[in-house]
Parts: sequence; structure tokens; C-alpha cells
Amino acid sequence: WRWFLVCTLWAVGCKHIVVSLLLSVELSEFQGDELRDDAKATERDTALRMALLRLAGDFGRESRLSLQRFFGVRRAPVISTGSLKLDLALGIGGLPKGRMVEIFGQEASGKTTLALHIIKEAQKLGGYCAYLDVENALDPMLAEAIGVKTENLLISQPDSAENLLSVVNTLTQSGSVDVIVVDSVAALIPQCELDVMIGESKVDIRSKMMTQALRKIHRSLYHSATLIVFVNQVRANVKSGQGFGHTDVVTCGGNALRFYSAVRLRLMRKGLLKTEDKVRLVELLFVIKNKIMKKKVVF
Repeated sequence: WRWFLVCTLWAVGCKHIVVSLLLSVELSEFQGDELRDDAKATERDTALRMALLRLAGDFGRESRLSLQRFFGVRRAPVISTGSLKLDLALGIGGLPKGRMVEIFGQEASGKTTLALHIIKEAQKLGGYCAYLDVENALDPMLAEAIGVKTENLLISQPDSAENLLSVVNTLTQSGSVDVIVVDSVAALIPQCELDVMIGESKVDIRSKMMTQALRKIHRSLYHSATLIVFVNQVRANVKSGQGFGHTDVVTCGGNALRFYSAVRLRLMRKGLLKTEDKVRLVELLFVIKNKIMKKKVVF
């Protein structure tokens, strides 16, 4: 029986040795796969690093790609609109800084009031704001009733569209102004139109001028956290009866503002709500475009 016990122990030991050898082989193969994956990752990192250096050398430091910089821009802070429902509808708690926003609608639909509420919320955070009054219709008493600190508000009335857009670009490049409101795009007058007599025919170059200016402003916003709010009016669309896809109204200033705006809000008057002692205006607000949250909202 002693001989039988010795043989049994020897067989068990051999089995453990074989299992250990198999495990060692599998482990070495697994480590080899990891080493190969690490080598591929190192090659990709090296290739990416060389490509970035080549871009910086050919096109300058401004073209250098940076993931951290990209996501830092995407995570820009927001400014509240003063309306909890609208902030929730926008999906991020307000309007994004470093972007352009268009607020458009019919006359007396609340566009300027909404813009003043945005300024009020920015001033609450200690920011500087500018109001470019193209229509010469800003009521300081209304602004103060809303909560705007007019003594800390930069107000300008540029004489031409070129001067106004230059002011917008300069303030944006400075990075010192949190909110710029342009009220309104429909009232912008190019210098060439100011130089001719009333009634003289002149080609409307406002759309072309807006396209050129917004390209520069959009570039300046890449390095700034300024929120630019363009207040705009609507006109009847004579092509609205041509079939599906045509809207009943169109905004002023061409298509460039629609393209560059990250958020587009449309205000519409629905009617008057009469109570015992007050008459209130009932409005509809449409979130027509929202690059931050892909969802169309009406409330």
C-alpha cells in the first residue's frame, strides 16, 4: 500500500505540473496580446502627435487641435432667460455663452422685453452688458422696471449698419462683455443707403453685408464667452403659397443669421387675457432652432 500511495502522489504532482505549464503558456500569450495592443496604441499616439506638430508648423498655433479645448468650448456657461419654462425648454438652463441667438417675431410680441430679461440675469452674475439701440426705442423706465441696472448698461446708437457690426465685433473680441443685444436687425441701414436721397433706387446689400460681418463675429466668438442676441422682425413671405416647405413669414437680413445662430426663438401673439383688474398678453414661444439640444419645443 505504501508503493500505491507513492504512485498516486507522483501522478497528482505530474498533473499539477502540466496544468501549471498550460496556465503559464496561456498567460504568456495573453501578455503578448497586451504588448501588441500597447504597441499599436503607442504607434497611433505617435502618429497623432506628429500630425498635430505638422499642422502647427504649416498653419500656425491657432490651427492646433486640442480635445480639452474643444470640450471646454462645448461646456460654456449659460445665462438664464428669466423664464424657468424657457430655460427648461432650452435643455441647458438658459442661453449658451459664446454663441449667437436670434429672437424674432411680429411687432409688440415681447422681443425687446425678453432681451432685457436676459440682460437682467447677466447683470445679476456681475457681468457687463451692451444694448445697441438701432430702432432708438429703448425705454429706460421699462428696463428699470424689469430689473435692468441702466447705470451699468452700455448703450449705443450707431449711425450705420457697418459701424454697429464693427462695435459688436470689437466688444466680442475684447471678451469683457457678457451680453450684447442688437435691437433690431430689420432697422440696420447700410452706409450706401444713407448716402442717397429717399426714393433713389439702390441695390439692397444688407444680406451681403450681414454675411461678411457674421463670419468675422462668429470667428471672434470662438475665443470669447460673449452672448450676442439679435432681435429681428418678420415680413410676409410672398412665396409661402408655392407649396409644402414654405413658411408664412421670413426674417430680415438674409440667411446668414439663421445659419450662424445657435438658438432661434420665435414669439407670436395669441391674444389678450382679461381678468378683473388686468389685461395680459398671451404669447406663444417657439424654439425653432437649438444646436445645443436637438428638440423642437412650443409653449
